[in-house]
Amino acid sequence: MEVRKPLKSENKLKHHPMTPFRVLRGLICLVVLLSTAFMFLVFFAPPAAVLLRLFSIHYSRKAASFLFGLWLALWPFLFEKINKTEVIFSGEHVPAGERVLLIANHRTEVDWMYLWDLALRKGRLGYIKYILKNSLMRLPIFGWGFHIFEFIPVERKWEADEPIMNQMLLTFTNSQDPLWLALFPEGTDFTEEKCKRSQKFAAENGFPVLNNVLLPKTKGFWACLDTLRSSLDAGLILVQ
Repeated sequence: MEVRKPLKSENKLKHHPMTPFRVLRGLICLVVLLSTAFMFLVFFAPPAAVLLRLFSIHYSRKAASFLFGLWLALWPFLFEKINKTEVIFSGEHVPAGERVLLIANHRTEVDWMYLWDLALRKGRLGYIKYILKNSLMRLPIFGWGFHIFEFIPVERKWEADEPIMNQMLLTFTNSQDPLWLALFPEGTDFTEEKCKRSQKFAAENGFPVLNNVLLPKTKGFWACLDTLRSSLDAGLILVQ
């Protein structure tokens, strides 16, 4: 993994024009991802995640994670090699081979994809799971995969989310099952409008007023930490 010094604030982000060629290249990448996802879910996932689960949850998860990792590896390849996107990691060394609770801010709608680049470099690509909004579980093709690979859906209403989160988190307590559990405490992607609403709520309720992130929701984080504390090796905070 290439590690560099943190980017300085005066460094300007590069914005490339959306040319027809770039649009075509993006569409090709999307078609490849969708078609391969469909094939994996139809032909390979049922035996690994359903039939094998009748005999062993541990080995079912290992088989499903292996297949999941094979498919996910397409994204860094398309993203970095085909689309020529440079991904830079900086900061402390990220341990490999450990069970991790991964906490990240949510600058864009595709932040969860960027985590794949880091997981790939640490040999944990197939073991990454997300806590994500319930509506995504209803997406065609991808939603099916989210169910099979045991992502945790939330409504962002604690009364409804608490029993579901606790039930699913309890199935992840086996320290022999590799795990990278990704959580976005902000609960949604960052926009200027959402930031203003977050700042207003923080000021009215005596919380710190934040400028670059939204006020985090802590109940889900504490549920993860409380349930998995004895089986986790590390907590990882990823800021972009």
